[in-house]
Amino acid sequence: MRLTFPVRLLFIACLLQSTFSVFAAEAVDGTRKAPDRSFNEVYREDQKIEAKAIDLIYEQFRILIHVNVTSFNRNVLISGEVPDETIKTAIEKIVSGIEDVRHVNNELVISGNSSMASRSNDSLITTNIKLRFARDKHINTDHIKIVTENGTVFLMGNAARAEADTAAEIASTTSRVTRVVKLFEYTD
Repeated sequence: MRLTFPVRLLFIACLLQSTFSVFAAEAVDGTRKAPDRSFNEVYREDQKIEAKAIDLIYEQFRILIHVNVTSFNRNVLISGEVPDETIKTAIEKIVSGIEDVRHVNNELVISGNSSMASRSNDSLITTNIKLRFARDKHINTDHIKIVTENGTVFLMGNAARAEADTAAEIASTTSRVTRVVKLFEYTD
């Protein structure tokens, strides 16, 4: 089977995105950090929230929708495209009802599904921001999650205000970014 260029690009971007954070952290300080038990527990909890939300959403809405669910420290971002306000509201209600969810940011857009080219561009934007974050000594990449949806960058995590502002500035000056939304929990 022969893959088209956009499909290959999307595949490569996904691989880079999923493995980049570990390599970036090692590249910045040259060492692999010892795992933090509490961090690992929160990470697993976030993964369970994401998986449960996606299962419930796609179980109820079998129509063609594009929904992403991202959780960081039990704060959830819902992004993507849905056909109408009723489905947007219903999805928020589903996610809000999941055990351990503390807060939901519903950033769903009412429109047709984004194209593969748009999603590939979003993956490339996310990867570029991660690279730029890794080069900045004022940003702890373990505490910030980046989600890009149709050129809009969502920054989630735990950060001091100065770190969050630096992250937002870096993201906003990255090529092809149209907007930056900060969804941080501030540590100061």
